[in-house]
Amino acid sequence: MKGIYFDNTPLNEALRKWEEKIQAEGVKPLEGEQVMVEDSLGRVTAGAVYAVMSSPFYHSSAMDGYAVRFADTFGASEASPVRLRTGYEAVYIDTGDPVPDEFNAVIMVEDVNLTGSPGRSTMNEEDSEGGYIEIIRPATPWQHVRVVGEDIVNTELILPENHKMRPFDIGAVISGGHVEIYVRRRPKVMIIPTGSELVEPGKALKKGDIIEYNSIILASLVTEWGGEAVRVKPVPDKIERIKQAVLDGCDSADLVVVNAGSSAGSEDFTRKVMEELGELILHGVNIKPGRPVILGWINKTPVLGIPGYPVSAYITFSLFAKELVYRLQGLDTPDPVFIKAILSRQTASRLGQEEFLRVKVGKVGGKLIATPVSRGAGVLMSLVRADGFVRIPAMSEGPGAGAVVDVELIKEKKEIENTLVCIGSHDNTLDILSNILKKNHPKLSLSSAHTGSMGGLIALKRGEAHLAGTHLLDEETGEYNIPFIRRILGDAGIVLINLVYRQQGFIVSKGNPLNVSGFHDLVRKDITFINRQRGSGTRLLTDKHLKEAGISPEDIRGYDMEEYTHMGVASAVLTGIADTGVGILAAAKALGLDFIPVARERYDLAIPKKHMESRPVSALVRIIQEDREFRELVENLGGYDISDMGKILYE
Repeated sequence: MKGIYFDNTPLNEALRKWEEKIQAEGVKPLEGEQVMVEDSLGRVTAGAVYAVMSSPFYHSSAMDGYAVRFADTFGASEASPVRLRTGYEAVYIDTGDPVPDEFNAVIMVEDVNLTGSPGRSTMNEEDSEGGYIEIIRPATPWQHVRVVGEDIVNTELILPENHKMRPFDIGAVISGGHVEIYVRRRPKVMIIPTGSELVEPGKALKKGDIIEYNSIILASLVTEWGGEAVRVKPVPDKIERIKQAVLDGCDSADLVVVNAGSSAGSEDFTRKVMEELGELILHGVNIKPGRPVILGWINKTPVLGIPGYPVSAYITFSLFAKELVYRLQGLDTPDPVFIKAILSRQTASRLGQEEFLRVKVGKVGGKLIATPVSRGAGVLMSLVRADGFVRIPAMSEGPGAGAVVDVELIKEKKEIENTLVCIGSHDNTLDILSNILKKNHPKLSLSSAHTGSMGGLIALKRGEAHLAGTHLLDEETGEYNIPFIRRILGDAGIVLINLVYRQQGFIVSKGNPLNVSGFHDLVRKDITFINRQRGSGTRLLTDKHLKEAGISPEDIRGYDMEEYTHMGVASAVLTGIADTGVGILAAAKALGLDFIPVARERYDLAIPKKHMESRPVSALVRIIQEDREFRELVENLGGYDISDMGKILYE
């Protein structure tokens, strides 16, 4: 029988309840343990660290030169140099050597004139028969000498309690006489993935299996936060097995996390486990993605139940576990970094639920532009591609295009400022271009948002992109892209560079079992079509052919089912969601599908002239025009003609 959400708590209230419970349970920084100082990087001191010896613990020379008694140098000048006998009045000494007890200054070797054999750093009879040094300036007391305790004085405080160890802290502690240090035990977080469908990475897969990687993501976050992650093997959907795993975790860990099973399905047992073994604080937080969160406490141990979708898991784990892991170390949670950016397009959001909108950010013409990426809770690549989150309040229906939004970054700000923003039509060659750019110019990156060719040109008009991929065919002239640039961008100053010519056609299953041969087949009742989104060049090409054939879109099953990339279309065919769709040959070949050609088209990059001289854009254009590796990789994809690659077709 399905359960229901225990609550639908607003996020701020959920965080408040969690904090109140943590305080009520008296959660404090963990006890300490002794570790070798050299192994203490990133650890947090569990007590003050005092020096047990001075550094240096003897007077040492700070320079290569001669140890002298400063009183013997009084009166030295260019007119009246002072001569000191080596071995008696001056002893040669290297940097770091102890200064002999009877001396109290060092003269750098470049500040002396030798008038005979200089002798060495021992005072024996041979040295006494050596030469002299001549100086023209008097020395000051303890000149060029590192005196005892110059760096650290015995009993001095080196580090306070609750200090996170850095590389130079390690050196200071060792210099102060320690080989071991008392640091806080790392918070132990046990992560329990649940689900009978889960299999470990690398195992053979069958239909219905899901590779278990959420726990690895969560464990990596724990490590990044300074904790110790303990990841158990996937536990099947059997309540007694889950209860035992949770009890084992509560006996040995400081925080237990149950991943998946927090919703209200027939095999979602986390809530029941929490109720039977301990205290259920709440079930359900009013956020998207990540609503089915469970907060609880079992045997003096905090327990989190978080959703199985990876984006939901990441968001909820960060919200409810991060602060606790830092607190157990005696540290404050680092403040998030926010930037203000302009939202590139209207974003509708469900009223009554706070949403974490993933966005890609780039700096275009001095403005930071935020472009939403995929919003699915299970789309892990949306996190890979995103630069941050925009929080949409529960009582908002979403910000409009051009709205200034606060972006909480999950990447370094400098990465964003060196990102090239490409909005428009999708092509597989953009992935290769992105990789070559990063390989040749590590500080630069290319971000692609697939909104279709028309969307790309409109983004250029609004100043929201550095470049746009486009393959728009003008029905009247038969010309690609240029008529649309003139129509949409006018005299804005655009450079059109060819990337490739490519084959568009029907992507079908291997062997073409339904014998698809042309657009007339799309009206058959045994064929389901997958379309591209409105505004894409492929959609315009499809509609052009349907119009010429006199076919109504209403007669095509699946016409309104849309994908945003050629690979999305190919994947839909491969997985049986659709029988065919229009896409490029390279996408069909990538997934081992067959292809029925329809048209050869030109795919170009439109770039505002004002960006052409910028370092990122000029680096990208050089790759397109000159990089042999890029050309070879594109040719190896198949289905591309690169004869005009890099050629300026319109300016």
